[in-house]
Amino acid sequence: MNAEGSADLEQWVFVEEPEDTDEPRVHAAWLPPEAFRALGARRVLVHGHGLLVDTVLDEVSRACARYGGRVWHSPSWDVDVDLVLALRGAGELPNPAVEAARAAGEAALAEFGDGGTLGDEGFVLARAGEVTAVVADAPAGLLYGLFHVVRLCAAAYDPARPPERHRPALRRRMLNHWDNVAVHPVMGQVERGYAGGSIFWHQGRPRGDLARIREYGRLLAASGVNAISVNNVNVARTEALLLTDRLGDVAEIADVLRPYGIRVHLSITFAAPVVLGGLSTADPMDEAVRAWWAAATRNVYERIPDFGGYVVKADSEGQPGPFAYGRDHADGANVLAEALAPHGGVVHWRAFVYNHHQDWRDRSTDRARAAYDHFVPLDGRFRTNVIVQVKFGPVDFQTREPVSPVLAAMPATRLAVELQVTQEYTGQQRHVCHLGPWWSELLRFEPWGPGGRTIADVATGEAEAGGGLVAVANTGSDLFWTGHPLAQANLYTFGRLAWDPRLDPSAILDEWISLTFPPSATADPELVGRTLHEIMDDSWRTYERYTAPLGVGFMVHPGDHYGPGIDGYEYTRWGTYHFADRDGVGVDRSRASGTGFAAQYPPYWAQVYESPESCPDELLLFFHHVPYQHVLHSGSTVIQHIYDTHFAGVEEVAVMRRRWQTLNGMIDPAVYERVAERLDEQMRSATEWRDQVNTYFFRKSGVPDERGRVIY
Repeated sequence: MNAEGSADLEQWVFVEEPEDTDEPRVHAAWLPPEAFRALGARRVLVHGHGLLVDTVLDEVSRACARYGGRVWHSPSWDVDVDLVLALRGAGELPNPAVEAARAAGEAALAEFGDGGTLGDEGFVLARAGEVTAVVADAPAGLLYGLFHVVRLCAAAYDPARPPERHRPALRRRMLNHWDNVAVHPVMGQVERGYAGGSIFWHQGRPRGDLARIREYGRLLAASGVNAISVNNVNVARTEALLLTDRLGDVAEIADVLRPYGIRVHLSITFAAPVVLGGLSTADPMDEAVRAWWAAATRNVYERIPDFGGYVVKADSEGQPGPFAYGRDHADGANVLAEALAPHGGVVHWRAFVYNHHQDWRDRSTDRARAAYDHFVPLDGRFRTNVIVQVKFGPVDFQTREPVSPVLAAMPATRLAVELQVTQEYTGQQRHVCHLGPWWSELLRFEPWGPGGRTIADVATGEAEAGGGLVAVANTGSDLFWTGHPLAQANLYTFGRLAWDPRLDPSAILDEWISLTFPPSATADPELVGRTLHEIMDDSWRTYERYTAPLGVGFMVHPGDHYGPGIDGYEYTRWGTYHFADRDGVGVDRSRASGTGFAAQYPPYWAQVYESPESCPDELLLFFHHVPYQHVLHSGSTVIQHIYDTHFAGVEEVAVMRRRWQTLNGMIDPAVYERVAERLDEQMRSATEWRDQVNTYFFRKSGVPDERGRVIY
């Protein structure tokens, strides 16, 4: 591409920061100005009032100013328009074309049935003659409808387009930021963050870049996210103060995000009455403690009226909790829920609780069992505004885990499913690892057996009263938001799957590609789209192949969790072992001879997981210790599968890198170079994984590779 073309690309790839900051320009991700071309070239009427309607008007006005369209805001006049964005209750307009468009929306709703309600966030899109109408009950719905129109581009104005109704399946679609206010001596500014520093905090103080926080709110709203917590679940002294002395810092973030419908939550320490309030106890049954929480929470809502609630990690990995007072998790969560209830807030109480001082010699203790053992006996005891937040798997965001049995065992409790967008165990945003197919597989899993309810149904709950979907965020102060530009797709995909878990992850990736690399600003759109799919579609399985196949998990370097450390955790207190010896590998979690974890599942899956003969290959080593010569359903032996997948994974990364090179000159040079650098590192790391894992298991088993490849 010539220099002039490169300059044109920069205009849509980056967003200018305000001139009074020293911050560099930030990548526009899936909202480059070019993505608004189809909207901005048209005549648009915005009808309604409210803070989020003002946001819609601002977005449309900027697009029209750039691309030559026109925008009107009601009360308006008899004007010819191409697009109407209207609240249903905003009153009639003296414009036959506009009223016809609104009537088309109402007619479409009547056809859909169930009372024609859209809720706070839903919208309907319909055509009437030459006009496209987006109709919503509430301002948030109009905002989401606007971003849907942006996603559709010119297709939104197709005369043959049938009516569409869109409502989120999950009411709460939330990101947990593991950002530290003060820099942690080990974990840094962001714990498990792989994209630079925090968007919100810098060396103990607010970062102060409100323009970037606003841009972040746009990105989240455009993907479907409607809530975030702004600090780490591991709450240290400085972070604890956000609840009281430094509440103004949180309020400032909330003020910036509010116009995009993002509610702010806060991670708090269970010991706050002692740490902040000067009490001698944090016992949830103590009346003084209950009064302290009520007063502190009331103060929060006086400053942040739409505050979402608290996120709590308690009695886990050294964080304080109710166990210190002989109480259980329901006791601890309920005292916070009681304080939040008058204000409409919720408490997200994390179920990540286990003994992190285990003895590796004791095979009866199983970290995978812990959440079930702690929480299932408490089902029915949590207040209705408590959401028990459960990691999708029973261990810790591994590349492959079974779905947590807790999600099928607490019918009387609101449960949220927790994912990890930041790629702690999936390449840390130095490797291409598109997680959409994995998450979709998890959300569609039927824990009670084929034909039963899914994990998405659990998160939705009865009458949409479930806990929703939560994920650990992957964004930071990096120019590209996520370090690796292609890792942006994971954040976008999370928001879209949280809106509708039934969406096809490949179709979501298509959306992300067409927004991030708009066809009108790309040298060869068909080549770009096809190449990105070829690189990303199977990248999660590629990562699995060259790291830890068959569900073995946790063969990572301790501490930073990056790169191979096959025995890194094997003899530590954290309880994550593969038990490889000269005879075999894997953890026996059967009921008959192991830890009994398999029996925590409903009968269908308990039976499937109980036997090596019926257990799916991809989870075999999670549930069973088997000989190296055990024959998989695929027909390969375990040891040969280890060799084959690690060689295949490295070869697939080499192909990824070659495919990416075909895009040189086709896309923005800055994006191309960053991805190329990351693919070089992925190739180096994948080779290291292959050589260390294969050598380790060759030396353990003594079984040579039947294909005669080099194993050291």
